[in-house]
Amino acid sequence: MPDLWYLFQRLNWLSALDIALVALVFFILLQLVRGTQAVQLLRGVIILAVIILLLGNALKLPAFGWLVRNAIPALLVALPVIFQPELRRALERLGRTGTFLNSPARQSAAETVISETVAACQRLAERRHGALIILERETGLQDYIETGVRVNAEISAELLQTIFFPNTLLHDGAVIVRGERVVAAACILPLTSGFLADRRMGLRHRAAIGITEATDAIAVVVSEERGSVSIAHNGRMIRRLDAQRLDAVLRAFYQPQLRGPFPSWLRWLFRARPSSEPRAERPPAPSKPGEP
Repeated sequence: MPDLWYLFQRLNWLSALDIALVALVFFILLQLVRGTQAVQLLRGVIILAVIILLLGNALKLPAFGWLVRNAIPALLVALPVIFQPELRRALERLGRTGTFLNSPARQSAAETVISETVAACQRLAERRHGALIILERETGLQDYIETGVRVNAEISAELLQTIFFPNTLLHDGAVIVRGERVVAAACILPLTSGFLADRRMGLRHRAAIGITEATDAIAVVVSEERGSVSIAHNGRMIRRLDAQRLDAVLRAFYQPQLRGPFPSWLRWLFRARPSSEPRAERPPAPSKPGEP
């Protein structure tokens, strides 16, 4: 207790700032790995470190302690290799500074993209024409654009339906949208290596998850087998969306473009990362007989 009181007496504003910065760094690191496969890896590393400390210090094992001390440099080199995908994604996320002010023109472009995409997906789903639409955000998709055929046309529901009409030359592959324009069609995307619970999901769904694992893009998938619409974002997929829910989910993911005067990285520092799936609205309670 006297030692604790002594530490409090030596605490000043500079020490408080130092502690707050260290806590902020750990908070940011935990937020970056939340919802990724790195959580399980980090948990395994922590459990292994605790076991090593208990065996090395509590039981006083000299030979084991020597082995641990000599293995620590190799472990420090191995950690960046193990967490390479998560570190790359974290650096990309920190680099997505965005713009400090969302201009009316940018908001109008986002509104146009959402409305035209929703209209096209609704009609494609009714006709059971498969489609894969990638909406570019902060991370550039130029490497994937170069694998397809340049279109460079203003986005419209009619254009998307024409591209994904069966047996056309451009229907097989992904369409990439940048701003208000369809930049390219028939683009080749990376496939996810993760396990898919539903084995009926085909290459379009795997490609949608794969591109959102590597970038911050939004992928909209129309299944030609079931006529259902799905959205992939941040490596997760929301399935079986009607036109109303599709519009709501797209607006939720386009929130940095549609709302708020601050860039996405600044808002991220002050609040936790939003979940990839929107919360389901609770239906209103049924009225009792005799109530209006």
